[in-house]
Amino acid sequence: MPSGAFEGRHVVVTGGTGALGAAVVEAFAAAGAVCHLPVREDPGIAAGRRSLHVVSGIDLTDEAGVRKFYGGLPELWASVHVAGGFAASPLVDTTLAALHGQLAINLTTAFLCCREAVRRMRGQGGRIVNVSARAGSIPSGGMAAYAVSKAAVSMLTRAVAEEARADGILVNAVLPGTIDTPANRAAMPASSPDSWSKPADIAATILWLASPENRLTTGALLPV
Repeated sequence: MPSGAFEGRHVVVTGGTGALGAAVVEAFAAAGAVCHLPVREDPGIAAGRRSLHVVSGIDLTDEAGVRKFYGGLPELWASVHVAGGFAASPLVDTTLAALHGQLAINLTTAFLCCREAVRRMRGQGGRIVNVSARAGSIPSGGMAAYAVSKAAVSMLTRAVAEEARADGILVNAVLPGTIDTPANRAAMPASSPDSWSKPADIAATILWLASPENRLTTGALLPV
């Protein structure tokens, strides 16, 4: 990708303070993008960095709050939806509240951000990238609620891609497996992280999908 491919372009990154989100933000900032991060609490990561604009007090499951956030942005080129969460339990131990929780943090956040991004990009084109998961297409035992919520994110991606195509908005998703993060290493000390998805590699894929270099690919669900 040409250096400065995102120079002056405004990009939203949700979940930008997490392990994967931070890698995504770094990749976009290095490419010249101005990154807008909606967060519940300002972690202070934007101090001294003109390429980062952190907006605190944003609940991504709150419809009015998400609409207000997107409505206050400059001309938007891309919206990348990393925010999400993971919970695992056997099906017989999974409560309805747990299912609702996974749907809220994974699907609702992506749905609201996709919708508002499309509103802002109409008439000018743009890029949307969701973060689904391989478990949403190839589930393993003990994570039914998570798998269902991520499968819904994948289908949301394809549905929005079809609707937004005529407006020049390309919509795709990446499907990581287990991500190599400190939290996952601590949770699975007996597992080898050699084959886990690296945040920087996932970020590089997201960067290309959201770039002007991507002129055709939409509705894709890319394992990374």
